[in-house]
Amino acid sequence: MKRYTTIRRVGTCLSLSVWLGLTACSEEKYLQTVPPTSIGSEDVFSTPDRVLGLVNGSYDALKSSDFYGGRFLIYTDVRGEDFVNVTGNTFTAYESWTNAYASGSNDVNTLWAAAYRVINRSNILIDGLQKYPGKITEALSKQYTGEAKLLRALSYFSLVTLYARPYVENQGATPGLPLRLQGETTPANNDLARSSVAEVYAQILKDLNEAEAALPDSYTTPLLNTTRAHKNTAIALKTRVYLNMANYAKVVEEAKKIVPQTTAPFTATTGVKHALQNIVTIFTENYTSTESILSMPMTELDTYTGQSSIGYIYNTNSEYYVNPRGILGDPQWATSDARRSFLRTASNQQYFKKYAKPSPFLDYIPVMRYAEVLLNYAEAAAKTGNLTLATNLLKAVHGRSDASYVFPESAVSTEAALVSTIWKERRIELLGEGFRSNDLLRNLQTIPGKSGGSLIANPVAPSAANYIFPLPNTEISTNKLLLQ
Repeated sequence: MKRYTTIRRVGTCLSLSVWLGLTACSEEKYLQTVPPTSIGSEDVFSTPDRVLGLVNGSYDALKSSDFYGGRFLIYTDVRGEDFVNVTGNTFTAYESWTNAYASGSNDVNTLWAAAYRVINRSNILIDGLQKYPGKITEALSKQYTGEAKLLRALSYFSLVTLYARPYVENQGATPGLPLRLQGETTPANNDLARSSVAEVYAQILKDLNEAEAALPDSYTTPLLNTTRAHKNTAIALKTRVYLNMANYAKVVEEAKKIVPQTTAPFTATTGVKHALQNIVTIFTENYTSTESILSMPMTELDTYTGQSSIGYIYNTNSEYYVNPRGILGDPQWATSDARRSFLRTASNQQYFKKYAKPSPFLDYIPVMRYAEVLLNYAEAAAKTGNLTLATNLLKAVHGRSDASYVFPESAVSTEAALVSTIWKERRIELLGEGFRSNDLLRNLQTIPGKSGGSLIANPVAPSAANYIFPLPNTEISTNKLLLQ
């Protein structure tokens, strides 16, 4: 059995305590034993296999169905205007689609809990590696710490972009999140005031810079390069974070590390050699291509069926169709575009099948792709005056799916027009991958209204309370300092 394993679930695992619920040990040999369900912290960090179980536990929490296993992507996409709800089902993101939720809403509470579960598992791993040295090699300890910091950063970024006001509104001066940076095994230290949005972003970037320095350039297989964080993962995520802060110069600086060219073909030349690949096959069969920077793998050991699966909600049960008055109706998404293959027609509507496998829904769920990095870079290049580079990056993404399409001169000739065109391209390329809400909020744009049949979602202005998610009741009731 190789030391590095992808994220899996098994029935018997090591954990710090029942309260933690760490159920992500991945070595098959644990299936042949009956370890205790609760052991001391020092014992958990006593062998390389046990430490690896904790690493995998953090990844497993990230791919929870309530987080990057699917629901986070759904919540953040259907808030926008490109999907129309059919069922009105509260348990499949209807509250997010209508942007009508309360502190007790299912979407609000489950997502918060899932993200903080990743954060706490990452904190426990970081703390334990420092407290119990010598159980694994120094190189592995450094790598695992880098992985934990990247997962913590990703989780905080996901939370702060939904539960707090946008950074660009006032450079992050508004209240953000409780910034938990130590592992907790009991609820004793749950009372914690919110740090500012700026402080949360500063911690995210600190974690990502330290992760970049600690992570390996690559792993030994394409599967591991796809499912474990490496150096380029941290760099790619920094382009996303800096774009959210409208720090376009830093987006350019980071993007150049993995997109060193100024003309196509664009490819990373250090670490994992990321490059655009066939848009259809990366979502149907080639889940571990070099386009993937981080994806959540699904296996028969996962149980994301029914309402817990993104494939079930969008495709199998047809709970949303793609809005004909949204990006689907824009001429930039021509009928010759290969990305139209992610649509199927039923009852005169276009349903979304980027995640098309039947039950048990084994589609990998993308967290970051090289195409996103190119579009992040394109937007930042346009914003910093390099329209030629921005256009080249835009055309590379669009052209791999529709080589015959020619952008009108009016769509790329000025900064404002080019940025608008790049935003449209994001909606086409990243549809169903969890970007639309944040792209609206980071630009302080109104969340558009939409309707279908008797179901209506009204527009939401940036000044409205429901522009962001409310704080969840579960946190309000247990954290006495949250609202101070």
